[in-house]
Amino acid sequence: MQKILIANRGEIALRIMRSAREMGISTVAVFSEADRKALHVQYADEAVCIGPPPSLQSYLAIEKIIEAARKTKSDAIHPGYGFLSENAVFARLVKRSGIVFIGPSPESMEMMGNKLSAKAAAKKFNIPLVPGTDQAITELKEAKTTAGKAGYPVLIKAAAGGGGKGMRIVNHEEELEEKMRMAMSEAASSFGDGAVFIEKYVSSPRHIEIQILADQHGNTLHLFERECSIQRRHQKVIEEAPSSVLTPELRNEMGQCAVKAAQSCHYVGAGTVEFLLDENLNFYFLEMNTRLQVEHPVTEQITGIDLVKEQIKIARGEKISYRQEDLRITGHAIEARVYAEDPCSNFLPDTGTLTTYQKPHGMGIRLDDAFEAGMEIPIYYDPMIAKLIAFGKDRNEAIVRMKRAINDYKISGVKTTLPFCRFVMEHESFISGKFDTHFVQKYFSADVMKKQIDDEEIMSVIGAVFFNNKFKSISINSTDHAVSKNSGWRAKRNLE
Repeated sequence: MQKILIANRGEIALRIMRSAREMGISTVAVFSEADRKALHVQYADEAVCIGPPPSLQSYLAIEKIIEAARKTKSDAIHPGYGFLSENAVFARLVKRSGIVFIGPSPESMEMMGNKLSAKAAAKKFNIPLVPGTDQAITELKEAKTTAGKAGYPVLIKAAAGGGGKGMRIVNHEEELEEKMRMAMSEAASSFGDGAVFIEKYVSSPRHIEIQILADQHGNTLHLFERECSIQRRHQKVIEEAPSSVLTPELRNEMGQCAVKAAQSCHYVGAGTVEFLLDENLNFYFLEMNTRLQVEHPVTEQITGIDLVKEQIKIARGEKISYRQEDLRITGHAIEARVYAEDPCSNFLPDTGTLTTYQKPHGMGIRLDDAFEAGMEIPIYYDPMIAKLIAFGKDRNEAIVRMKRAINDYKISGVKTTLPFCRFVMEHESFISGKFDTHFVQKYFSADVMKKQIDDEEIMSVIGAVFFNNKFKSISINSTDHAVSKNSGWRAKRNLE
């Protein structure tokens, strides 16, 4: 494998290219017209424009991407995450073109991409499932029966869904018909598949996911867990590894279940098995993501393993070079997703030019980004600016370093989630480790955020005034001292 085309953009494209370069592999960037000056385009050995800014005409244009790989004589395609990373049609066409797809088989994607078939696969291996149905429901009568058995509240979920779309919480039977209709309509609109299913709603869940690796020689292992419970709109904002609540015994049990889930679909590559953990530390299979995760850096920090390099090695047919018993957790890592969003306006995406962009540095800080001052945040793509990762010898040190890095990260020109991330790091619930996926609903509001921002601005002004006055005082005293010394020197010279 001498050359890899990265079918993605931004920070993940750059992140993949850096690992490939360390392995002596050339890289090819693809880009839309909006990304012509993007950093991933500048970093790659070659770059190919694949169309106009809209994703459907560029980063989701399968034939254009495969043609770019052919023209540049790329040996493989890495999809990153998002866009086509879990598209079985794309993976199948890449392979038919004689190009290596750095990821799982299309069959594994299809099985785990549908929540119902994923649950069926997990059930065969006795992996714990949330009580509910493992078949699509279209009839209200059947839905009422299932919900009654599971017990309210229940959760209606899109079978082909993700990101909170096609999902509704039902607290009483009277709400079931309307919310089921809404969920099916949203699922059909978002995924082209209106199938939904019902499961018991876990009221205070934590979102725990297990990173797995599997090679083509039958070796499958897990690289421990990530805690992903701090979310907004059912999407993660803060992740950490390891979780503050898992015991070694529970970690091992969940890890083995994740390995079984991967084996159930003959998985090859890097993937993530997601679980819900209730207040009694009972865990339930949620889904499997058949790609690299946004939050993969925290696993890399605590294990010392480059997951992108492992993906490439596995795609080349190599065996995983270590065993489960060789793996150890070292230290603690936290990732904060920095989005161009306004936390004071329900995390509404923001666009504009980065008039100020100063990156944090120092011990234990990693920043995966793809921006510089003067660059624009495009309106066409996900508003994530960067992933800010802090690593420490323990959780407390990681939190302290994250707070310092957030304060050092200077961005102006667009609203960002940095103030919210600082709010999380300073909240007692997070510091104590006693939180769940309802953190935002329980503790956060626009008023709280605005007050924090106003207080910071006031303190900034006070600090500036104090510094200015102090500086003037020092300058005056220094001048007086200089004059006094000079006067004395002159007197002495005159006496001589």
